Amino acid sequence: MARFYSNENFPQDTVEALRQLGHDVLTSHDAGKSRQSIPDEEVLEFATAEKRVLLTLNRQHFIRLHNATNGQHCGIVVCTQDADFQGQAQRIHAQVVDCADLEDSLLRINRPNPTTPSR
Repeated sequence: MARFYSNENFPQDTVEALRQLGHDVLTSHDAGKSRQSIPDEEVLEFATAEKRVLLTLNRQHFIRLHNATNGQHCGIVVCTQDADFQGQAQRIHAQVVDCADLEDSLLRINRPNPTTPSR
């Protein structure tokens, strides 16, 4: 299972669901780093130093950081906001277990599009 570091804005309910699936998730709060306005570069550096894959909803900034660092990190999972926390955790889990190695990877986990009713 994966070792994650969840950014401050990442939903706690999704964190708990990932833990129930067997993942090791350290939150910014657990690490004593919440409510400090830590720059994204430092968030990624901390996750990398802890050998953890970063979980975030802050997609644009961390995609940019991934590109700027040439992928020199333990992995980044960027997600769209999703009120279905269990579903979000399941989608993350499914992507992560399919990857042999997340190092230097950027995974995008999107909320499913609602189906349009037939007429």
